[in-house]
Amino acid sequence: MSLITIACLDMAGTTVADDGAVMSAFAAALERGGLAPGTGAHRQAIEIAESTMGQSKIEVFRRIFGDEVRAQRANETFEECYAATVTGGGVSPVPGATEVLTRLGGAGIRVCLLTGFAPATRDALIGALGWGPVIDLALSPADAGRGRPWPDLPLTALLRLGGGAVSELAVVGDTASDIESGLRAGAGLVAGVLTGQAGRDELTRAKAPVILDSVAELPSLLGLG
Repeated sequence: MSLITIACLDMAGTTVADDGAVMSAFAAALERGGLAPGTGAHRQAIEIAESTMGQSKIEVFRRIFGDEVRAQRANETFEECYAATVTGGGVSPVPGATEVLTRLGGAGIRVCLLTGFAPATRDALIGALGWGPVIDLALSPADAGRGRPWPDLPLTALLRLGGGAVSELAVVGDTASDIESGLRAGAGLVAGVLTGQAGRDELTRAKAPVILDSVAELPSLLGLG
């Protein structure tokens, strides 16, 4: 494996456990957007939300509603609902995630957390988990131009953290979009984890080169013991 100097780790489902809060927030946002539960339109929207997990939330709502005003209203509701989960103590690190962040940093690997959340929600989540001191950077689609499955997030991390070749990047996430983003970026390591939305079959179909049971296995994969 190539030398890894920058690790880009997804948040919800990869390093963060939230007991289904993302989909709960999506459901509330769809209702506010006028899609009543039990209708065909609502079921279709849920399917879109599930199939695009990990992508920019506002882009997903634009796809669902096809109307900027409704999409923005739904996105606001989503962020409000998820933020309430964060402030209410409804999120926690995936077992071993905090230790992984600390070990990577101790080994000289710079850590960037990636998410489809808005920056304010992302920062509140990092603050609630106390991760500010153990990461080097956190990026949302608004910081990079485009969210996943585009390669912009990991490539922005590489540029901002002063990395060298893309082969020095590791990209780890729990969705097909995470995998596609890492592969498009040309990352030296792209790995899927089974603690979130996608199962092994879906990650395999996404051509994940490596599939881990959990992000807790990442240090060993990188030869950190």
